[in-house]
Amino acid sequence: MVWISVIEDPPTKEPSLIDGGSSSRERFLQEERRFSCGTTLELVGTVKGGGGIDLLSAGRDRGLQTVQKYEKAISINVGGTLNKTRRNVLLVVAHPDDESMFFSPTISYLTSRGYNLHVLCLSIGDADGKGSIRKEELYLACAILKVPLQQVRCLDHAELQDGFGKVWNHGLLANIIEEEVTKHGIDLIITFDDYGVSGHCNHRDVNHGVKKLLHNTSQQDIEAWELVSTNLLRKYSGPVDIWLSYLCALRCSSGVTRCLINEHPRKSFLAMAQHSSQWVWFRKLFVTFSSYTYANTLRRIN
Repeated sequence: MVWISVIEDPPTKEPSLIDGGSSSRERFLQEERRFSCGTTLELVGTVKGGGGIDLLSAGRDRGLQTVQKYEKAISINVGGTLNKTRRNVLLVVAHPDDESMFFSPTISYLTSRGYNLHVLCLSIGDADGKGSIRKEELYLACAILKVPLQQVRCLDHAELQDGFGKVWNHGLLANIIEEEVTKHGIDLIITFDDYGVSGHCNHRDVNHGVKKLLHNTSQQDIEAWELVSTNLLRKYSGPVDIWLSYLCALRCSSGVTRCLINEHPRKSFLAMAQHSSQWVWFRKLFVTFSSYTYANTLRRIN
């Protein structure tokens, strides 16, 4: 079954200025509650030295102009929907910003359809000594993506440090993920595939950790999906890949592949902008032209 619809983004509320006094996590929980009534949170947040958070209108960000024309996005779900009886979903990523750069179409799909989404980030991304900053940026991005901040966990484990060449123990990963599965009653896991989109070893280790969990666990009702890595041409084909992803998923009629199209690609740009320590020119180009801003193809692992 192929389902196609055109979805328009509802009007947003006027942002406000939040001053210091409580922790940034608490302030974003407050802001999230204010903007959780079905509207798109069109804000760009920057953490200031005094602890305050300046929320600026997204319309002032010129970098959004390229993305805005795709705001009336086509939503295509090939093969029906993910099993609706499975409501508790765990997205497992390696670093802060993975959720915004690679998984925003999936997050948009899940949050807009009532799935109870949890995000597990297995490191704080401290390769450049900015781990504490990047952890806070993850909370900012998740607020934009409408993931409840109390359902976001970012680890700083001595054996799970960010970096090329730093191999993560798959057994340790499986144990950590299993703790989250048990704690939150997770019945659906989404993560990277065994190439990890960019080939980063930490991304690939996360995939192996999930597979090890599936192999070892006694919970046979856990469903797991992986984000399919594409070749270089498709990776930077932008919204053109919507149709390529659709056709590829359509060819697979066995129900093991899902094509999810981002209904609000501008939100992906806004979410990634919250990772201000990483928001350099080449990542701005990546989010604008990456096919992962516009479409995710998920493949069933088990």
